Formats: sequence, structure tokens, C-alpha cells
Amino acid sequence: MPRYGETVESVSALLAEQAQVIAAGATRADLLERMKPGAARNALDCALWDLEAKRSGKPAWALAGLSAPRPATTAYTLSLGTPDSMEAAARAAAQRPLLKVKLGGEGDPERIAAVRRGAPESRLIVDANEAWRPETMEANLAACKAAGVGLIEQPLPAGEDGLLAEIDRTIPICADESLHDRAGLDALARRYDAINIKLDKAGGLTEAILLAEEAWARGFSLMVGCMVGTSLAMAPAMLLADRAAYVDLDGPLLLARDRDPALHFEGSTIHPPEPALWG
Repeated sequence: MPRYGETVESVSALLAEQAQVIAAGATRADLLERMKPGAARNALDCALWDLEAKRSGKPAWALAGLSAPRPATTAYTLSLGTPDSMEAAARAAAQRPLLKVKLGGEGDPERIAAVRRGAPESRLIVDANEAWRPETMEANLAACKAAGVGLIEQPLPAGEDGLLAEIDRTIPICADESLHDRAGLDALARRYDAINIKLDKAGGLTEAILLAEEAWARGFSLMVGCMVGTSLAMAPAMLLADRAAYVDLDGPLLLARDRDPALHFEGSTIHPPEPALWG
């Protein structure tokens, strides 16, 4: 993820650096101390969960002390485009119960209205991707309210979101880029109502579970999200889906080709992973 300074090469290098300690028996707790949050720690952490599950014959959810995951409804993402193209995309996806609308700043009220015309019955959440500014907040919030949007994700840039503590939030605001792991929770007080937990940001399922527990205790509602990835990247996050108000694990649906074995999707219903895939 370039947004976080990650490349395939840099993540591969971070993985290789841990080879000796993994071979020597490093645990998931050790990784929390040795590595920063990010894609590399996520890969190793989730691999260790899978290894323990397969060695013990117990599912990962049981090892984690969680309830068995159940099928969940995932959001389906509509990519950023012109109002006309987004209305067409919404119309094509109008049978899906939950749509996530990518926004980009200028022209967002028109995009929001266009998507609502294309999918009049779907629930909507919007992801502004840090693109709004203080001077556009009022118009964008009004457009979201008119369209019946249920959640607004990361409207302002991370580190420049103080205005959120001052406005009347009639629609819940969800932190994405403003939060990676538990260390960032203090800064969200009075600014956000929800958090988007992504394992690639948190650095694995171990931290994500701890983050979910602490955020829940502080009164934040939860969204479980993802980067674009295969079913293997989505599978561990299914353990958090039961606690989430919104599930956004549609990464495999946006790929030309998924891995095999893959998660089973029925429309927007995502089923828990089989052991052959993960956990």
C-alpha cells in the first residue's frame, strides 16, 4: 500500500528478516514486540494462527476464545468515477443490500445523488478517502443525509480532522486512515463514532482482536474492512464480523481471479472459511 509506504519488495524484506526467529519458535506475542503494524506482520501473524489451528485440530476462532463465525453481508464497493458512470455501476449492483461508495472530493454531492438514483433500495456507506475539506463538509454532509447514507468513512485527512469534534454529526463518522492499532484510539475521542479495522493496518488478527475489544469498551462501533486481496486475506477477518456493524470484505469480488480454495460468496453473503483455506 503506497499510502503507508509499503511495496511488495519492502514487505518481502520485512518477512525475510523474521525467518530465523520464526524458525526458532517466535509467537504471535513476540511479533507484536518485534514488528510494526502493517502487511508483513499481518501475513506472519495470520500464518501462525493457521499453523496452530492445523496442528491442534482446533479452529482459529476457538483458539482465540471467540464464537464461531457465521455468514455475513459484505458491502460491495463502487469505484470512484463520474456521476454518470457511478449511477450506472450502482444500477448494475442495485440488487446488493449494502453498497460502499468511493468518493474523491470535488463533485461528491453529485456522485452521492447519482448512486442513490441508481440503487434506490440499497443501504449506502461512503468512503471519502481523506478527500473532503472544511469548506466542503456542509454540502457533502447534506448530500449524504439526503441520500440516507448510514456511515461516512474518513472524510478528512488523517492528522487534519479536528473539525470533526466541532460539527453536529447526524451521520456516524468512521476512522480509517486515522487509526491503525490500539495506540491510535486516544486521538479519536469526540471525533469519530466508529473505526474500520483492517488486518493489514493493524498488523494481524492478534492486534485486531485486541483493538476490537478496546474500541468496543470505549463506545466505538466497528467496521471490518480490507485492502483489495484474495480470499486468504479476508478469511481471518471473518472472525470479527459478528461484532461489526458493517462488514466490508469484498476484496475477492473485485479481482479478475481469486485463489483456490476460496471463500464462498452468495451474492453479497460471505461464508466463513473452510479449514483448507485458513484457520
